[in-house]
Amino acid sequence: MKNTNLKSLMEDMIELGLEHVKGVLWNLTPAELITEAVKKDEGVLTDTGALMCRTGKFTGRSPKDRYIVKDAITKDKVWWGDINISFDEDKFDALYNKMVASLGDKILYVRDAYAGADPQHRLKVRVIDTQAWHNLFCYNMFIQPENDDLTDFHPEFTVLAVPEFYADPEVDGTRQKNFAIVNFTKKVIMVGGTGYTGETKKGIFSVLNFLLPDKDHVLSMHCSANIGKERGDSAVFFGLSGTGKTTLSADPNRLLIGDDEHGWTDEGIFNFEGGCYAKTIDLTQEKEPEIWDAIKFGAILENTKFYPGTNTVNYADCSITENTRVSYPLKNVKNAVTPSVGGIPENIFFLTCDASGVLPPISKLTVGQAMYHFISGFTAKVAGTEAGITEPVSVFSACFGAPFMPLHPTKYAELLGEKIKTHDVNIWLINTGWSGGEYGVGQRIKLKYTRAMISAALEGKLDDVNYSQHPVFGLAMPDAVAGVPAEILNPRNTWADQAAYDRKADKLASQFVANFVKFEEYANDEIMSGAPVVEDSVLA
Repeated sequence: MKNTNLKSLMEDMIELGLEHVKGVLWNLTPAELITEAVKKDEGVLTDTGALMCRTGKFTGRSPKDRYIVKDAITKDKVWWGDINISFDEDKFDALYNKMVASLGDKILYVRDAYAGADPQHRLKVRVIDTQAWHNLFCYNMFIQPENDDLTDFHPEFTVLAVPEFYADPEVDGTRQKNFAIVNFTKKVIMVGGTGYTGETKKGIFSVLNFLLPDKDHVLSMHCSANIGKERGDSAVFFGLSGTGKTTLSADPNRLLIGDDEHGWTDEGIFNFEGGCYAKTIDLTQEKEPEIWDAIKFGAILENTKFYPGTNTVNYADCSITENTRVSYPLKNVKNAVTPSVGGIPENIFFLTCDASGVLPPISKLTVGQAMYHFISGFTAKVAGTEAGITEPVSVFSACFGAPFMPLHPTKYAELLGEKIKTHDVNIWLINTGWSGGEYGVGQRIKLKYTRAMISAALEGKLDDVNYSQHPVFGLAMPDAVAGVPAEILNPRNTWADQAAYDRKADKLASQFVANFVKFEEYANDEIMSGAPVVEDSVLA
């Protein structure tokens, strides 16, 4: 156990109503937590030394069961609706008391940590778990204080995670037996009925997304980020699942700041996390060497399985879920920068996998277009990837992370636009999807071409080239990029039937416009200037 002020900690536990529990283990080391987890049959060790665990019924987040308490702090600030679902204060208190009362025979694992690598903008977090491996996850994913910082550590937010506690929906006001509820007045997050550790991580991320824009004028971002080894230039990569966010930010010529959650201050960018939470389905050393090498003692594998008769992980096995994951601290990544901060980004990339084959492989955005596409957060799910999907399905997730954004998306977009103007940042839209036709007809844009386009943008090689304008989306498309065939840069030219391309472009543009209707009331003229041009007949 680290140097800890036990008197202060016990006072905090009493304030939370947890003085009656069987025992409390504070700030255990990874080795101690792994020993606890194995002893309690929470997990087993793999041949690399990683701990392999199961999350139970839930192998991913449950966004429809994530709530925010509606109170004096949140009622006029949160963007309420299907994403940010309100919860009554009295219901929270009653459910909290029931959860606390259920812990009398439990040993609790408590971890004090920071969320945020920038000392001026970090949040002090205390996580209280009933499972040792969950506490190890928090060791990996949050930033660990120095010993001296723990002597007077008073959390600004506390997470109480009890997977084995289930709500009674008819009595407690939840949708199901599982729940994750954020209370900004009491500064508590309650997680119950689910063993998926990502609920804790994303709960704290949601708190930062609520607090930082107003409190510190910090833009909170669901993105990856890296730094050039030679010039020290920062770059940011936004993108939903399947767009290549993790792959494209893992560049051997650049240092990793982080792969998921960051803040942008007046001085630069900083990682919210102390680790990575990467997907492992079909993982190989050849495809993802950084992730492969990071899976060692202290790392946690979730919902993977062994090859029969061994303790070697079969990463192709998706019999539990396709959302297999690994959690590991950033110190396991050879090219990670410490501390995980960088300067003002020079380039920002919006990644999309457009299965319709309409969007250019690379285009440069105006400030208005950047804000519009940021709010839209577009990508596509491809036919055959999920049950019931027989053709590509457009997906829009505001700010490329709608489930974690409590404020109205235009709040984040306006802050993004302000920072782009102040620092003259280049914004690029990168299509990692299809060219020459939609999915099933055209071809997926080659990764080597995408890497070449991103490298050209990072190295300033696209500053002085000629650009053409997309007729529907108004995007500026470079006429030439070194190492990339010129014919693919304008997507219309790659289609054998260009009239069919025009129809498909109009259809995609109409989907953007239809999706944006719910944001228009709060969107300023500059944001709306980034919208595609769609004929009324198409909208009809």
